[in-house]
Amino acid sequence: MNNTYLITGGTGYLGSALIRHARTRGIPVVATFHNQTPPSQPGVVWQPLDLRDPATVTGLITAVQPVAIIHTAFRQYEPDLMAITGEGPGYVAAAAAQTDARLIHMSSDVIFDGEKTGAYTEADPPNPITDYGRAKARAEALVQSIYPAAAIVRTSLIYGFDPLDRHSAFALAVARGERREKLFYDELRCPVFVDDLAAALLDLAQSDYRGVIHLAGTEALSRYEWGRLLAQAYGLDPDRIAGAFSAESPTPRPRNCTLDISRALALGYRLRGAREVLRAVGRLP
Repeated sequence: MNNTYLITGGTGYLGSALIRHARTRGIPVVATFHNQTPPSQPGVVWQPLDLRDPATVTGLITAVQPVAIIHTAFRQYEPDLMAITGEGPGYVAAAAAQTDARLIHMSSDVIFDGEKTGAYTEADPPNPITDYGRAKARAEALVQSIYPAAAIVRTSLIYGFDPLDRHSAFALAVARGERREKLFYDELRCPVFVDDLAAALLDLAQSDYRGVIHLAGTEALSRYEWGRLLAQAYGLDPDRIAGAFSAESPTPRPRNCTLDISRALALGYRLRGAREVLRAVGRLP
């Protein structure tokens, strides 16, 4: 029996972590790339993939016949934002259904408008206010309609330390005075450690869970609080982090993107808050 996992977006931050964790578990991996040249890794077969081309998507998945697909590939900005992030997952879902592959589709907390009081649950309907959020909401709708057996994972800011993720690198650059931007007081997210998320996704792929599930950190932090916490963790002065309100942003931003992860925790997924992770890796006392 073929036990290969197909990981789309393998050169991305989450995709790279998934490959590492899968290989540790002895799972054969086929990973895809688009513009970024992939590294040479033992046990990993790399394949180019253009999510704008349904024939290419179907051809690859039919050829690989994976037991599971973890779809992490996306584009956050134009050009082709909707084509790749919004419509592409529909092609993946159709091919996964045709080959009876387990499908884990990655979504985002920014599918919400951020105006709810309290945390968003899996039952809350998407109401995006950004182009990226609209593309992610479109993808969710397509995956749910085309392949109801798929699992749709909403997550939050993904961070890690080796290598450092782009969100954390930006906040630390602000703390060092290398960037002059401000971090928002009122934009709440649930940062999730990339290794926690990768492990949870591989476990999810081996389950029969279907529908939406939230996999994010247990601790809701504003962008400002997260930046100050990172500064402290890296021995920098947190007071160098300047704050602002999201209303000052020239583009709309959802404010409260807190995700309720009680369902995931009840199912046994190990998801930690930022402070717990920073203490575990020796960055905080």
